[in-house]
Amino acid sequence: MNKFKLDWLILPLLGIAVILGLWALFSATWAKDLPSPLKTWESSKPYIVEPFAKRGEMDQGILRFTWYSLTLVAQGYALALIIGTPIGFFLGLSKGFTKTFDPIIQILRPVSPLAWLPLGLVLFLGTGKEAGTYGALFTIAICAMWPTVLNTAVGVRAVPQDYLNVGRVLKLSRWKTLTKILIPATLPYMFTGFRLSLGIAWLVIVAAEMLTGRPGVGGFLWQEYNALIYEHIILSIIVIGLVGFVLDRLMSLLEQRFKTA
Repeated sequence: MNKFKLDWLILPLLGIAVILGLWALFSATWAKDLPSPLKTWESSKPYIVEPFAKRGEMDQGILRFTWYSLTLVAQGYALALIIGTPIGFFLGLSKGFTKTFDPIIQILRPVSPLAWLPLGLVLFLGTGKEAGTYGALFTIAICAMWPTVLNTAVGVRAVPQDYLNVGRVLKLSRWKTLTKILIPATLPYMFTGFRLSLGIAWLVIVAAEMLTGRPGVGGFLWQEYNALIYEHIILSIIVIGLVGFVLDRLMSLLEQRFKTA
């Protein structure tokens, strides 16, 4: 119990105290425009103590902004998995498919979300005021799917040939080979890709909201940056980090559950 408290409670609290101390020191000495932790709390308090309040389109509680962002991320992330997982399997199973599309994937993979979003807005311009939403979904999906694509492909290639030989001996259909052999053997690699894709999806939503002006954590951050309200910028950064941490832990728990199932 004492070791648990040290590892999971005392040491993290110590780390937070060190960061707060350095923050207060920098704000008092080197970066005069940087608000102190106390000033940040006082300015951000209305957004925290009333987390679901809605006073205006871009003046809402921080959890309401977070909910808007998470809703869009969930949709874009689902699209990324739906598109990326089959592509990963095709890359892993077919050398011809790999030779044809792998160069294209390697070219598209490093493109910044800031470059994809304008293209998404152009593609969905005909949807009127929903163009921002669909453009953001397009950007999240296309940026987040690459870790899933690549890790799934690596997992498929790593399946022992003996497993596939057993499937042939048992005369399993392609569908049963996929569901009984390939997917279970590839699952650890897939979850690695899923976790990385989720982190990227959460990163992309901030850029997407900043450029489209949608209400959400990213949109709120961009509004406060334009107004030079640094306390709220820091609040947004903290929330983005905390949500990303929670999402990663939830995905880790889901992975452990599948491993023990």
